[in-house]
Amino acid sequence: MLVLFETAAGYAIFKVLDESKLQQVDSLYKEFETPEKANKVVKLKHFEKFQDTTEALAAATALVEGKIGKSLKKVLKKVVAKEAHEQLAINDAKLGGVIKEKMDVSCVYSPAVAELMRCIRSQMESLITGLPPREISAMSLGLAHSLSRYKLKFSPDKVDTMIVQAISLLDDLDKELNNYIMRCREWYGWHFPELGKIITDNLAYCKSVRKIGDRTNVAGSDLSDVLPEEIEAEVKLAAEISMGTEVSEEDIGNIRHLCDQVIEISEYRAQLYDYLKNRMMAIAPNLTVMVGELVGARLISHAGSLLNLAKHPASTVQILGAEKALFRALKTRKDTPKYGLIYHASLVGQTTAKNKGKISRMLAAKAALAIRYDALGEDTNAEMGAENRAKLEARLRQLEEKGIRRISGTGKAMAKADKYQHKSEVRMYDPSGDSTIPSTSKKRKFEEVEEEEAEEPVTPAVKSKKPKKETPAEVEEEEAEAAADESSKKKKKKKKDKKAEAEPEEPQEEEVTVTESEKKKKKKKKKAKEEEDSED
Repeated sequence: MLVLFETAAGYAIFKVLDESKLQQVDSLYKEFETPEKANKVVKLKHFEKFQDTTEALAAATALVEGKIGKSLKKVLKKVVAKEAHEQLAINDAKLGGVIKEKMDVSCVYSPAVAELMRCIRSQMESLITGLPPREISAMSLGLAHSLSRYKLKFSPDKVDTMIVQAISLLDDLDKELNNYIMRCREWYGWHFPELGKIITDNLAYCKSVRKIGDRTNVAGSDLSDVLPEEIEAEVKLAAEISMGTEVSEEDIGNIRHLCDQVIEISEYRAQLYDYLKNRMMAIAPNLTVMVGELVGARLISHAGSLLNLAKHPASTVQILGAEKALFRALKTRKDTPKYGLIYHASLVGQTTAKNKGKISRMLAAKAALAIRYDALGEDTNAEMGAENRAKLEARLRQLEEKGIRRISGTGKAMAKADKYQHKSEVRMYDPSGDSTIPSTSKKRKFEEVEEEEAEEPVTPAVKSKKPKKETPAEVEEEEAEAAADESSKKKKKKKKDKKAEAEPEEPQEEEVTVTESEKKKKKKKKKAKEEEDSED
């Protein structure tokens, strides 16, 4: 059996002297403990050294892709073709299939071969003669650097590091721009405060300030290329009656320099955004179609790379960026967040608050598929992303319309629901049957008693005095009853007994007053008769 062994310095072909020892895989390493023992198992038959790093790199890339390089083909023709009856042990099953197909050489790949390769690597310096250890390590390091550089150059469009840096810089620029514009408005506001209220756009404000300078120059300056005619007229009118303080030319110069900085940064930000947009369409076209370039770039930046993001499940993509809220909710045993960075996607933004959770879940599921397609797929078209976005938009319309679908049939037609019409008769509610208390209250009873007294032929003195005295007493009795309800049951009984005694006493008092008035009348009549008799 022959063994094909690849090194950074070149290809080596070994001859296995004792094939029986390969059957004992677990104890094979014992045969390679010393160089002497190793030479008894395998023997170097041929070593093909690489001429330079370029040749080594070409051979290494061919092996990675599972192809036969020029140098390997040369070795196989020179050595293996002479001994066609021998089997060739290799370290890669894919490469073995290619060798067998093109060179018609039977190849072997098994766990025993893998263990043999590991053992040969451990005694490589003693088995391969004429190759010092320092030279092998230098060649290995050089080949590793060249191979990594080649991989980067192989697909520069797929490097997502640029996206991570671009979106981070874009966020930093937004913060700096905001600070600069606030400082510019506040600074120039001391001189011309009315301008800030008239011009709301920040970039137009900075361009106007740079062009105007001192507010006394507004009348002679032309702002038509910066502002519309109406706003320009308003600015000129406000400059004449401005309440701002006077500033020196040096101050105006510094403010103008700050405005220049704001305008330059704004222009660079627009250029950076275009770059990010193009880069996102090249690296992750399907993700960009689904959630937009800014949200897609933030997701990639948060995960670290597109490949790391592809490893995340849809549930993680949905709440990516809301980790703090998630762990706080888990700690306090409350509802977990429904969305993270994906909330800023246009599909989630255009839904109502009630459906945001549903749409973010569906969008995360489709976005996870798009990310994996972009990271691991060979195509660079955005057809899958556009198709999934159309499905989500259709689902969104269905949720917004609250369509009730038919269960039977095709399920595509809308169920017909007749308009509801209220046909029941209007009936008034009768509250009299609710309570078991007699309908006539005590107040009504007392009023009826008063009416009866008014009908009787009683003197006006009795009429006027008695009811007036009785009414406050009745009110006091009712208050006493309310207080007695809140107090204990014993007090209630006492109060009731007192009331029972008081009620029969009232008519007795009325009878006494009536009899007294009759006696007075009789006495008056007697006196009148006596006077008449005396006159006669």
